[in-house]
Amino acid sequence: MNIDFEKVNGLVPAIIQEAESQKVLMLGYMNKEALKKTVKEGKVTFYSRTKNRLWTKGETSGNFLFVQSLKEDCDNDTLLIKVKPAGPVCHTGSTTCFEEEDAQGFLHQLDAIIAERKANPDENSYTTSLFKKGVNKIAQKVGEEAVELVIEAKDNNDELFLNEASDLMYHYLVLLREKGFSLTDIERVLRERHK
Repeated sequence: MNIDFEKVNGLVPAIIQEAESQKVLMLGYMNKEALKKTVKEGKVTFYSRTKNRLWTKGETSGNFLFVQSLKEDCDNDTLLIKVKPAGPVCHTGSTTCFEEEDAQGFLHQLDAIIAERKANPDENSYTTSLFKKGVNKIAQKVGEEAVELVIEAKDNNDELFLNEASDLMYHYLVLLREKGFSLTDIERVLRERHK
């Protein structure tokens, strides 16, 4: 890798992309030392222009970006780093620093929040209380919510139906995470089936 750090005052842009979904997560800047540390440790480290120091993403939150691949562009002055994030990427709690307005984006954001609750339990969180009960209770809750959704589907109250559908989706995401999977894993299976 032959990165030209001299074009822009010793820094190059680093585009961070989720390896599996290909979603662009954020943009940061790296100097030679940040790149060297990223390659050595397998976790993305940037050069913070505001703090004037190296900054490993996740050093305070635990939401590290684990490097899956790293390559330079054709001009050798920009990096594309594909990662596996260990939680929300944006300081707002979103999965990406670029605003997402579609339902898929929010579902991934919710999935990331659930992952965060599993990794860093919060005693005041309903999600944490579910994880504490274990897989059997979570699976039971998914079953209960599915039955409630079926009952509401037979009636004509759209609001109740949508609320039950939302309850089922949320508890389903918790069950996925308890089993060690994410929404991205389900997307991969569905994509393969679609082919």
